[in-house]
Amino acid sequence: MNEITRRDLVGGALALSTVGLAGTAAAAAGFELAVVAFQMSSETHARVANAAAAAGKAKGWSTTILNSEGSLPKHAEQLETLIQSKPSAIIVAMGKPVEAEEQLKKAKDAGIPVVMVMSGASPHILFDIEANEYKVGAEAALWLLGQMGFQGKILTERFDGNVGTRIRGRVLDAVLAENTGVKVVGSHAMARTQSWRDDVRQGMQTQLLQHGTEIDGLWASFDGQAFVIDDILKAQGVKKGQIKFVSIDGGAETFRRIADPDSLLMATVAIPFEAMGSGAVEALDRIVVKKEAKAAITAGPYLFMDATLVDAVNVAQFLKP
Repeated sequence: MNEITRRDLVGGALALSTVGLAGTAAAAAGFELAVVAFQMSSETHARVANAAAAAGKAKGWSTTILNSEGSLPKHAEQLETLIQSKPSAIIVAMGKPVEAEEQLKKAKDAGIPVVMVMSGASPHILFDIEANEYKVGAEAALWLLGQMGFQGKILTERFDGNVGTRIRGRVLDAVLAENTGVKVVGSHAMARTQSWRDDVRQGMQTQLLQHGTEIDGLWASFDGQAFVIDDILKAQGVKKGQIKFVSIDGGAETFRRIADPDSLLMATVAIPFEAMGSGAVEALDRIVVKKEAKAAITAGPYLFMDATLVDAVNVAQFLKP
């Protein structure tokens, strides 16, 4: 090969490389990502949405966050509006795939790819990014019963309005069915979403008034509920360890409380919400921008990410300096 030919080939390769980079940059500049969080007042919803938005912006995408404020009608309306505006892709944090099935089908029919996070499966989306809620629920339940020596009485704070928290409660019931030395003496099911803190406070205050002196353990379906209950117990003068107390989700405030000797909260199963939000963006980049097959990322309706049990033994690893 003579020098002129080699130079031409190298120059051509560089030109193609430049064109490829320019094409990628152009695709990024024109990519419009919409992130819909069902309720931004919930820390976990906000963590997913903010992480997704940050990851999108880091790629040069135009990114918008919408907050459905815990309202199903508003959630459906926001999705309808997005479908009309035709963004490049949609990420939904803690959405309602059953209730919003009509809107998700419209998005699919319009060619708008949707990735959901901690929402549940739908035939109209690419996939849902999840922790394995059955595994998460089992870890929390077995930690609590183990701390109690598989004997005693517990109170539970539930939420059946979300598929993940509902599964956690059902797994707890399965574990209790096999460990009959532990009895549920009282339970409150959170019903409201827009004023959920008041709902939990009122419900658990009633349960503690009726059963507080006899309980050995507390189980909350997510950490936000646990914070409300923790504050009630602290105000009543209960000390850490008197009641074994577990919840699920993880986060800076949860880890702080687990490490705090004045807090009653003792453990959580920490779910990587930020990684889920950024992971949704990476998946869309690979599928929509780079044209990879969805099967290269996950073969099924879920993309699972691991959760971690955090208690006094390992909480120091999760505390920010």
